[in-house]
Amino acid sequence: MPIEVHGKLLDTDEEGYLRNMHEWSPAVAEAMAADDHLTLTPDHWEIIHFLREYYREYQIAPAVRVLTKAVGKKLGPEKGNSKYLYELFPYGPGKLACKYAGLPKPTGCV
Repeated sequence: MPIEVHGKLLDTDEEGYLRNMHEWSPAVAEAMAADDHLTLTPDHWEIIHFLREYYREYQIAPAVRVLTKAVGKKLGPEKGNSKYLYELFPYGPGKLACKYAGLPKPTGCV
């Protein structure tokens, strides 16, 4: 099911992940979030940018446990916990944040 961003249709898989992650832009993340009835705040963007950096370094989207630990290490324990991440991404921080970041679905997510 494609997503439309600035008049351009971008191909996504059945769960809404971009098929071509090189087509990602902040506008894509905003459109995906709007489809989920979420408004991205600076806190969301901090996690989205963190995930994109993580992916550049490791070439993998982290599962939620790895994400939580890595966020805690880099951004502090107040942000590196499941409660905080689920408040930002209530439908699953690993899956939803990676989707908004234009990354593949994390390994181990169902």
